[in-house]
Amino acid sequence: MHAMARNHNEDMAKWLQEIGEGSTEAFDRFYERAVAWLMPLACRMLEDRMEAEDACHDVLLAVIRHPERYDAVRGSVEAWLAIQLKSRCLDRLRKRSKIVLREDAEPEREAGRRGLPLPEETVVARMEREALRGAMQTLSNPQRETLAAAYFSSRTQRELAEDWQVPLGTVKSRVRYGLHHLRRAMAQLGWGEPEGDGGHAE
Repeated sequence: MHAMARNHNEDMAKWLQEIGEGSTEAFDRFYERAVAWLMPLACRMLEDRMEAEDACHDVLLAVIRHPERYDAVRGSVEAWLAIQLKSRCLDRLRKRSKIVLREDAEPEREAGRRGLPLPEETVVARMEREALRGAMQTLSNPQRETLAAAYFSSRTQRELAEDWQVPLGTVKSRVRYGLHHLRRAMAQLGWGEPEGDGGHAE
């Protein structure tokens, strides 16, 4: 974790602790910092500002009630909040889908019979693709290029090493560490569980 991100997370964790001790000032600071990035995320998922505000309010209300539920071992405060927000948004999307189903049931049933994605599944899939694209940008150029070539082409790692004239171990290392950093970046965005430190590679 870079120094700036580490300091940011330390601030958030400190405010959480102070919220648990009853500090309204700490909550004001925590709220201001958190809502600045929670709202855009909620708006992208729900495509409705009022619903996004409600979802953020639900998450931050839960923080006031149970700040002790944050576990630093499992990841950053932002990752913890993002996972909660994603869950709240999915609940709202499912509820919205059920309302649509009652109003116009037959097309929804037909979509289910034909194996087509339901509305909330489409939104979630789009959000996950957007998160993946953003997470890929956090990788080094060699890691990003190697992962893209390894997973989106038919070439093996050995073939890539031969084409690029680098040792096979270098390609394997880029794939290994690239996947580790990719999973960690996705977890920061609320998709999946954070991993431990996997070291560094170019």
